[in-house]
Amino acid sequence: MVRAVPGWLHIVGIVFVALTALILLAPLIVVIGVSVSESQFIAFPPNGLSLRWYQEVLSSNAYLNAAWISIQIALLVTLMATAIGGAAAIAIHRRQLPFSDVLATVFLSPLVLPTIIYAIGMLMFWSSVFGPVTPLTLALSHTAIALPYVVRTTLAVLAESDPYLEEAARTMGANRLQRLWFVVVPQCIPGLAAGAFFAFNISFDEAVLSLFLRGPTLTTLPVQIYGQLEFSPDPSVAAVSTIMIALTIVLIFVIDRMLGLTRFASA
Repeated sequence: MVRAVPGWLHIVGIVFVALTALILLAPLIVVIGVSVSESQFIAFPPNGLSLRWYQEVLSSNAYLNAAWISIQIALLVTLMATAIGGAAAIAIHRRQLPFSDVLATVFLSPLVLPTIIYAIGMLMFWSSVFGPVTPLTLALSHTAIALPYVVRTTLAVLAESDPYLEEAARTMGANRLQRLWFVVVPQCIPGLAAGAFFAFNISFDEAVLSLFLRGPTLTTLPVQIYGQLEFSPDPSVAAVSTIMIALTIVLIFVIDRMLGLTRFASA
């Protein structure tokens, strides 16, 4: 017979969840509060309410250009990471490539490699072999660190997929390409969507690689924020951060409408 959960343990669980939520949400609340402050300096609680910092950000060429570069690179990274990671996950799951276990480890290795080490290595390698860094350099570097998330989420979905669906399609006369496109890929969609979501956010928020691989005309939004904080900090950085938070919420809402958060979370 299963015993009821003691009352004190139930209270401890509620307190633990509440403290965890507070630790996670408190910094976001502070950032949002600072972004609507009338003060010239970063201070919380805000001294008066104003949207002047949002107006300044949306009229700043420096912020807008950096945001446009970040969006372009993030979209390119999302496409490359989703295509390469999805194909790799399918091949690893089917074990059709030699040393599939080794390949799986290689694709997941960026998760344990310190980003700063990879950034230094990429800068030295690209400069010595190809010359000055370009947006393609940054996109390829971001793709390398985003790939593990696409591979992992897609493998998780494939592990729970029905293997008999492809066999049924083969019995009905579908060739290998048709089975892949009409049976396997649709089953991977939740994992691919989850991986694409992570890839976009990782690329859009990545600062270490962007700092090392920056150029005179290649400044991403995180680098622009860091520069603003270093030389002339003001609430505009909080306004930009709030816009980035809103962008993430919009992406989650879109995924919820397209796939449902339950299927997305199951990936």
